[in-house]
Amino acid sequence: MTIDKDRVLIFDTTLRDGEQSPGATMSHDEKLEIAALLDEMGVDIIEAGFPIASEGDFAAVSEIAKLAKSATICGLARANYKDIDRCWEAVKHAVSPRIHTFIGTSPQHRAIPNLTMDEMADRIHETVTHARNLCDNVQWSPMDATRTEWDYLARVVEIAIKAGATTINIPDTVGYTAPVESADLIRRLIAEVPGADDVIFATHCHNDLGMATANALGAVAGGARQIECTINGLGERAGNTALEEVVMALKVRHDIMPWHTNIDTRKIMHISRRVSTVSGFAVQPNKAIVGKNAFAHESGIHQDGMLKSADTFEIMRPEDVGLAGTSLPLGKHSGRAALRAKLKDLGFDMVDNQLNDLFVRFKALADRKKEVFDDDLIALVTDAAAAGTEDHLELKFLRVICGTEAPQSADITLRVGDKDHQATAQGDGPVDAAFNAVKALYPNEAALQLYQVSAVTEGMDAQATVTVRIEEDGRIATGQSADTDTVVASVKAYVNALNRLIVRREKLGEGSDKREVSYKDVN
Repeated sequence: MTIDKDRVLIFDTTLRDGEQSPGATMSHDEKLEIAALLDEMGVDIIEAGFPIASEGDFAAVSEIAKLAKSATICGLARANYKDIDRCWEAVKHAVSPRIHTFIGTSPQHRAIPNLTMDEMADRIHETVTHARNLCDNVQWSPMDATRTEWDYLARVVEIAIKAGATTINIPDTVGYTAPVESADLIRRLIAEVPGADDVIFATHCHNDLGMATANALGAVAGGARQIECTINGLGERAGNTALEEVVMALKVRHDIMPWHTNIDTRKIMHISRRVSTVSGFAVQPNKAIVGKNAFAHESGIHQDGMLKSADTFEIMRPEDVGLAGTSLPLGKHSGRAALRAKLKDLGFDMVDNQLNDLFVRFKALADRKKEVFDDDLIALVTDAAAAGTEDHLELKFLRVICGTEAPQSADITLRVGDKDHQATAQGDGPVDAAFNAVKALYPNEAALQLYQVSAVTEGMDAQATVTVRIEEDGRIATGQSADTDTVVASVKAYVNALNRLIVRREKLGEGSDKREVSYKDVN
């Protein structure tokens, strides 16, 4: 066998080990879809399933084997003839089939079948030989290799090589090892086991201690040339080595890890999202490479740096994994530079004094919301444009009492002209009570024609936009306000509509054309 020392084979087991995550079961069609995406992105080996596990698994592996265009299609089999025969039946139609057979070799796993070391060694020889008689591409794994005694591990690896295994996979089944140990183990096996130079060594790392990717790369440094991994790190318990992490690590740090893969990294984000959807396992926001926040910068210092030069805070380009670009979400830590840039993207060019005024209002909103969205900013800008109008009424304080027991009441302090006035009123719900309190402080005959609530943005902390339309003596005025507190937004919208009526009285006069006056306020 000729081994390319400069290349690392990517063995994806999303459809086998990944699907073993509790609740991550995929349908037949979903498995075929993911397999096609893996094949298209350049995965070398796809472990399509465990054929003897069920008729459904057999059917999926068999169909994937028939449809695969480039990837080697592999099935998993325990160390017995029945499993291996069933596996071969499933993969044999592939352009490049592989049988992967395994047995637990650590003291903990040897106790399960109650085999002595010699009895297990004999079984390894027999089953690997049987697999090789069926298929010329055989992978063998000593499950829980990292907790297996060195002498015994070396012994059974040699047996598997002599029996015809072409790939020897060294699994860290319970995520027990550390990177330096992972590298040393592979290095020692290659140096001391007869025939090791004629096979490919692989690594399969679990993430129980959060070191799966580091352990996999450590194994590569020790001489392994195949990494077993899954999309999004899906897998048993805490998961596996994540494909996207090892591939991008090799790409970004090619200076110290001079190995390459055939993976088209631009397809990473797409397949990550598809796997998340079909498996039902959401990707955590701070997940490396594919998490929502992987290329997002909220800190004002970081955003300012990113606006000046992307490489100040990004070691890879979002375009390299299939994203359109960097995200600069606005929140309480954002600065003026990011706010100005976002406003410009939205079509608003603001001079410094306008920006400074808006920035104060933006910060006040950001203190109450986890993220400020585009629509939030548009509402803030609209308010800033109308800020020159001096209002006769202004809400200064509001407190409501509501719940299942009536009556609901509202305490309000309202500035009327240049003086503050306070009132308490009851009503049918907190909004009605608050409106009644406003009427007590500023008596009026305006009739409520429309009261409408909608969300500006998504999420539990979304701003509620409230629109109020009132009519008095044929004059119609509309007020609109947005706030994370719906009752506050309601009262402000009502007060704004009253202010518009006051403007109509003072500036338009009696007998003037009665047109609707609109005003937006966001706080």
